[in-house]
Amino acid sequence: MKNYYINRCLELRDVYLDYPFDKGEWAAARHSDNKKIFALIYERNNNICINFKNTPEWGVFWRESFDAVSPAYHMNKEHWSTVVIGSDADEYQIMQMVADSYNLTKSKKRIKK
Repeated sequence: MKNYYINRCLELRDVYLDYPFDKGEWAAARHSDNKKIFALIYERNNNICINFKNTPEWGVFWRESFDAVSPAYHMNKEHWSTVVIGSDADEYQIMQMVADSYNLTKSKKRIKK
């Protein structure tokens, strides 16, 4: 299941996978251009989890809507959340969380004057 969500992240445009921590257990999905992480996929307490970035308002929404979503493990609790795979959030909702995170962390287009 972990590899399934890793592969789904890699389907997004200009993304690569990184293993930033020693044991290689945490997979980081990053933007190719700015190197920002938009999803961390890992196993914790025998569950597959994904940390994703959110606006504070959406973080509250996701956490109130699903038992599977909580403030992010090892991240800024206001701007990041964790979703546990296989709980009450389905694949579509999880991928919406990841897509929102992807959009929040991608490079902004600069307008030349």
